[in-house]
Amino acid sequence: MTTPLGNRIQQLPVLVLLPHNRCNCRCVMCDIWKIREVREITKEDLEPHVSSLRALKVRWVVYSGGEPLMHSDLSALSRLLRAEGIRLTLLTAGLSLERQAATAADIVDDIIVSIDGPPDTHDRIRGVTGAYRQLERGLSAVRGLRSELPIHGRCTVQRENCRELRNTLHTARSLALNSISFLAADVTSSAFNRSVAWSVERQDTITLNGADADALEREIEALICEHRHDIESGFLVEGPDKLRRIARHFRARVDHLLPVSPRCNAPWVSAVIEADGTVRPCFFHAALGNIHDQSLFEIVNGDQALRFRQELDVGTNPTCRNCVCSLFLPRTEVA
Repeated sequence: MTTPLGNRIQQLPVLVLLPHNRCNCRCVMCDIWKIREVREITKEDLEPHVSSLRALKVRWVVYSGGEPLMHSDLSALSRLLRAEGIRLTLLTAGLSLERQAATAADIVDDIIVSIDGPPDTHDRIRGVTGAYRQLERGLSAVRGLRSELPIHGRCTVQRENCRELRNTLHTARSLALNSISFLAADVTSSAFNRSVAWSVERQDTITLNGADADALEREIEALICEHRHDIESGFLVEGPDKLRRIARHFRARVDHLLPVSPRCNAPWVSAVIEADGTVRPCFFHAALGNIHDQSLFEIVNGDQALRFRQELDVGTNPTCRNCVCSLFLPRTEVA
């Protein structure tokens, strides 16, 4: 498929970087916490690729993971990127936020914390007793050092919290977050340290059955009706269409329907660098190369990457059809 942006990457506005591969949560929807061998991207690993960052005009780096705050020297990595004028966003589960408050307050432009529902629900999903209180204390510590730092919430919708979206929004307000967003749990890919895709039985522990899907649809309609002002203000990031798409994602599985791909141009405007140096066009598609072998510029514009983008039809690709997240940057934002 040929896109309006073409298949050779001239600008890569967004780079998702997994600085550290391990995590200190034990989330029910993720296997990253099972990793034992530590791998991370150091400043020295990234330095040879600064010229690629410049050539590709990278404007925004998102620290994902694993838990980025478990990195041995995230400050050094951040200083390297900030020297290039790159915006930095930290995605964190929040368990290390209190201890690493000074680092977090100093090195990033905004923070996105995982919030899975009210305290008991959050702790149960995170698999850590007191996880909510640790997050709460971490937020307080960061704000004590840098009160103006934007901190947003992100909730992964699944069986444990599909009836709690409104309560999750209220919880986000009680934490004084700047916004809250929702996305469906991924159960079909080999991402998040799944050496192979989960079995149907394992998927069924996270995804929704018919009764759950019915409840989620009712919850979403109530959320839209009762919190329209939050949608209009931007506190609730997703509008009605995107919220309903979460329900349709789960409903497709329940009713054995062909899932519908989200609107997405991520492979043309972003890339993911994993903690071992692997480069992917997004979290879910196959690797294109490794920064320990080639420059980032060479990887995203190599024969394999060009062929991948040329052949990718987001609307029909099975991986894209099952995707739970999407990135779409209008052409004006890429120029």
